[in-house]
Amino acid sequence: MGLLTFSINVSLDGCIDHREGIADDETHAYFTRLMDEAGAMLWGRVTYEMMESYWPAVASGAVDAPPAMREWARKLEDKPKYVVSSTRSDFPWTNSHHIDGDLRASVQKLKDATADGVLLGSGKLAAGLERLDLIDEYKFLVHPRIVGHGPTLYEKGLPGTRKLALISAQPLSNGVVAMHYRRA
Repeated sequence: MGLLTFSINVSLDGCIDHREGIADDETHAYFTRLMDEAGAMLWGRVTYEMMESYWPAVASGAVDAPPAMREWARKLEDKPKYVVSSTRSDFPWTNSHHIDGDLRASVQKLKDATADGVLLGSGKLAAGLERLDLIDEYKFLVHPRIVGHGPTLYEKGLPGTRKLALISAQPLSNGVVAMHYRRA
């Protein structure tokens, strides 16, 4: 059984708005390594649609992008992508698959079938999966910014405190800190 790893950019005040982080070669290389290590990606519909609207064009060369971003995009094309949605069932982007029905059973089945683990990158979906005790580890890029607005991590709360064990903390040259935690 593979691990379900939640990974996302987050500001010091908990903002997970993708437009507020430092998007440079170093952060893209970090996420490319995470994706390389994982057997599949898992997103909610909104994240899927955001990714689908941009990354295929980068992968094909239709959009000008730095080498680290193009490398991410090309690898993302090949990576299996699973999407949780109750409002959409057609996901035409290469290697995309729909997850519907019972969330706990469907995601557990995906974890069981993906020995290299599943990389989760959707804040709202993470909150739902956290409530179901399905997230095994967390790899956050903490950005040196106080944003002052949302969306934020788990903004609607959780039923209880989740205790985590620090596995590693690695500062990047751009001031971002890569934090790796596992459920204690």
